[in-house]
Amino acid sequence: MESIAVANLILLGGGLMVLLGIVSSLVATRFGAPLLLVFLVMGMLAGENGPGRIVFNDYRLTYLVGSLALAVILFDGGLRTHLPKLRGAIGPAVVLATFGVIATAFLAGAAAAVIFHIPLLQGLLLGSIVASTDAAAVFFLLHAGGLQLKQRVGATLEIESAANDPIAIFLTVILVEIILGQGTAISGWEAAGGILGKLAIEAAIGVTGGALGGLGASWALNRMSLPSGLHPLLVIATAVVIYSLTAVLHGSGFLAVYLAGLILGNRPMRAAASIITVNDTATWLCQIAMFLLLGLLVTPTRLLHFAAPAAALAAALILVARPVVVWLSLTPFGFSWREKTFISWVGLRGAVSIFLAAIPTLSGVEGADLYFNVAFVVVLVSLIIQGWSMTPAARHLDIALPRMTVPVRRVELDLPGQLELEMVGYPVMADSAVMNGARMPKWARPAFVVRNQVVVMPAEAGALRVDDHAYFLAAPRQATELDALFAGHTELLTTNEPFFGEFDFQGTTKLRELAAFYGLPIGNDIADLTIAALFASRFDDAPTVGDHLPIGAATLIAREIAGTQVTRAGLQLATMIEDPVKSALDSGFGRLKKLARRLLP
Repeated sequence: MESIAVANLILLGGGLMVLLGIVSSLVATRFGAPLLLVFLVMGMLAGENGPGRIVFNDYRLTYLVGSLALAVILFDGGLRTHLPKLRGAIGPAVVLATFGVIATAFLAGAAAAVIFHIPLLQGLLLGSIVASTDAAAVFFLLHAGGLQLKQRVGATLEIESAANDPIAIFLTVILVEIILGQGTAISGWEAAGGILGKLAIEAAIGVTGGALGGLGASWALNRMSLPSGLHPLLVIATAVVIYSLTAVLHGSGFLAVYLAGLILGNRPMRAAASIITVNDTATWLCQIAMFLLLGLLVTPTRLLHFAAPAAALAAALILVARPVVVWLSLTPFGFSWREKTFISWVGLRGAVSIFLAAIPTLSGVEGADLYFNVAFVVVLVSLIIQGWSMTPAARHLDIALPRMTVPVRRVELDLPGQLELEMVGYPVMADSAVMNGARMPKWARPAFVVRNQVVVMPAEAGALRVDDHAYFLAAPRQATELDALFAGHTELLTTNEPFFGEFDFQGTTKLRELAAFYGLPIGNDIADLTIAALFASRFDDAPTVGDHLPIGAATLIAREIAGTQVTRAGLQLATMIEDPVKSALDSGFGRLKKLARRLLP
């Protein structure tokens, strides 16, 4: 009975920690704090040096839970990535994930050997542990707060973080073998001698496992008749099987699971809406559990002993090693200095580094406390400094797109036996684009309208009205394009001007003509461009309805898209462009008010 009571207390404590982490995240978002940092700190507070007083030192369980969580997170990242968005990013990302990790390990390892006064071999092991960027941190922070990056930059960071773990894991394992075999040095260096061959085999098994797993998951999902609600569970279970089976076969499980998600997400998929929703929830739960457990594992009193030199290593990694490696890796691919600077800054370290730091402990390496505590401090510094400053850095370097993630209330319904279409529904708001001149795309097929709690067919409904609920048939990949049409106007644009202050133009209109007519100051470098060409030059991927760009003191808003070209746009004049009559009246009234204040007591 006592063991049952202990089990219940553990469940109670775990549930309370998750609840407190979620509530704390609501407060943290007001201050722009990285939410992963919040969960990490919550775990530390629950630990043996915090108010929770929980003694936890099970590295094996932490490694198991962390591997499972990373598999689900990487699979979800692949599931949400559209192959067309990877254009131009695969090459640079692969270079960063291979050469970049090895070079970072050597630079950081040399710095660690100097800072901690340890042999170079131990320094290289420490450098390998913190060499890779973390997929959980990168995926989460890149999509948090509505930030959207230029497509090639964001895709490069995501692919790099998903693909660089195998190199870091392999370097760590090889160096542990060498250190453990130093008494018989030949066996250790012989193990290191086949590093390239082993890496190639590991990557090949990972790619093969991921490709077969993704295609097999797609086939099973679309042909098996499952009870409602089991499709998302099938997908998550399949992701775990792909990861573990590939790892058992000595391949890269992380690479395999990301590739499987990428393949499945870019093929017709039954129950797509429910799968994406449940995967989103599972990813959140995995991130919370993983970072709470990592925070629980660390002992802050021991951490303080390593804090200063570990912070120095983090500074060397952030300010020297990562920038040098990024500039060497990306210069041949034509990235601008702004893009290379931003990618250098977003070298986020996270859970992977802490898991790799557990390998020396599990292997019985002497002085393993050094690796774990230093890795933890490096991750903490990275999340605080790089995670907190990522959005301001993107905007300062002009890497963030003027596009914003639009929060919109969308209802999704899976159609039985239908893979190409799904039904989506939206409430019609007065300040939405669709009620203020925006046209519906031709591929959106009206299904019905709910008006005054009555279902009305499209032919009878006519034009949409405020407070209607409109439902459409659309391909899953195209449904997101409708979001911008039904979002509130103030969420869609950078100013709060009403739509009646917007002027309509064809995409073939030249910017010089707009500038001359409205007196807009624009640069000579864009004066001869058309509206369509301006949008094409500013967005790496195809623009979408609602994307907006500044032009002088006004804003251009994409209102209609054909293929990848903007065919119709609205010009919204800024508040500084005032009606001269209104300005004169306002000025006159202002003078009268001043005169009245002087005359009246």
